[in-house]
Amino acid sequence: MYVVIPVAGFGTRLRPHTYTKPKPLMHVAGKAILGHLLDRLVGIDIERIIFVVGYMGEQIRDYVEQNYDLPTRYVEQTELLGQAHAVGLTQPYVEGPVLIAFVDTIFEADLRELARVRSDGVIYVKEVDDPRRFGVVTITDNRIRRFVEKPSQPISNLAVIGLYYIRDHEMLFECIQELQARNLRTAGEYFLADALQLMVDRGAHLEAWPVDVWQDCGTPDAVLRTNRYLLERSKGNAERPEGCIVVPPTYIAPEATIRRSIIGPYVHIGPGARIEEAIVGPYVSVAPGAIIDNSVVRDCIVNERAQISTAMLARSLIGQNAIVRGSFERLNVGDSSQIDSSIIISS
Repeated sequence: MYVVIPVAGFGTRLRPHTYTKPKPLMHVAGKAILGHLLDRLVGIDIERIIFVVGYMGEQIRDYVEQNYDLPTRYVEQTELLGQAHAVGLTQPYVEGPVLIAFVDTIFEADLRELARVRSDGVIYVKEVDDPRRFGVVTITDNRIRRFVEKPSQPISNLAVIGLYYIRDHEMLFECIQELQARNLRTAGEYFLADALQLMVDRGAHLEAWPVDVWQDCGTPDAVLRTNRYLLERSKGNAERPEGCIVVPPTYIAPEATIRRSIIGPYVHIGPGARIEEAIVGPYVSVAPGAIIDNSVVRDCIVNERAQISTAMLARSLIGQNAIVRGSFERLNVGDSSQIDSSIIISS
């Protein structure tokens, strides 16, 4: 199987954090979003993973090559013309069935079951309460009949989660080429759903497989929800720093320094972190090198080498090397910024 992962976007909904790093490298539950996705590919027979890179693509390459031993190729998307355009760039390197996975999707599914598929492909879906926010599919006789992007009228509650398995890869690329030749755009872009609709129109048999869990990482609130979900699934470890209260499940790296603090539940503290006289948790991810001092921090993601002192924070994203001092309730602070109760300085 070939795997295509488009990672060329700007991640504008997650700014200011994506000014200095691509969205796939933002951390949730102690690991980059991209890392959580790659971990879910373990156990399937992969011929090659093709990353479609663009914005700060060298960071994507460095992360993958430093942390994973995978057969990879990188293709640059110099014009952001949409999902289908990105996937179409990989055609010269795909020679068999292909799994397309969008990086802001965290899912729970046994991908090994794809080996038994005999139809032209599988589209993973999740039932949602408000389908108007998503692309959806309609089904008749166990076949997908229509793909509709963000329908104004609720024609189906089966949302497409951003995970697609296409056995007939040749037809897929033919339909992407047709989409572009006919200039069939949605909101100015070539959407993958429109190419898949062309496949259906040609008679392709695409199945819809439901998933029980689908977490999004596209907005700050979604990132925090995903962080909570992944921390709840974490088994943690048995570290109990002297003089501290640790409420499991919690993971504390052996290299972290924890003093006179209450930690957990649902907290991940990475190597090099230093926490003193603080209450941390629940639902907090603290990256390596961060310092939390005399503060109350809950439902937050604190990135590398950030410093928080004398503060009360909730539902916040704190960028790497950021400094926060003072009593705030909720912040979205980019990298290398300094904030206290009287001034805001960004570098």
